[in-house]
Amino acid sequence: MAKTAMGAMGKVPLSLATIANGFVFVSGQVPVAEDGTIPEGIEAQTMLVLDKLKTLVEAAGSSMDNVVKTTVFLTDIEDFAGMNAVYASVFASEPPARSTIRCDLAVDALVEIEAIAAL
Repeated sequence: MAKTAMGAMGKVPLSLATIANGFVFVSGQVPVAEDGTIPEGIEAQTMLVLDKLKTLVEAAGSSMDNVVKTTVFLTDIEDFAGMNAVYASVFASEPPARSTIRCDLAVDALVEIEAIAAL
């Protein structure tokens, strides 16, 4: 099996994404902007995370239309509706399979999303 890692993280043993067997597997993205800030509110955080996912999926040669599975991690299930509204605006038609899990997250994030997309 051929495998290509994208954006290895150095001190952390992970890649931002890995291409293998006709798919791109995108590691969980948290809502930390390039300047290190975290936006307030679940809607803004979800949009930033989905924008980061889109950048990685497109860098791998795919598109958000080809995302087949996501896993959403929320620190508070009460944020589900806000996250879901933004998510639905990005995946308006033929949304991917999705799991949503409530858990603790690093860096004061309210949401983290990972994805698998076909190439």
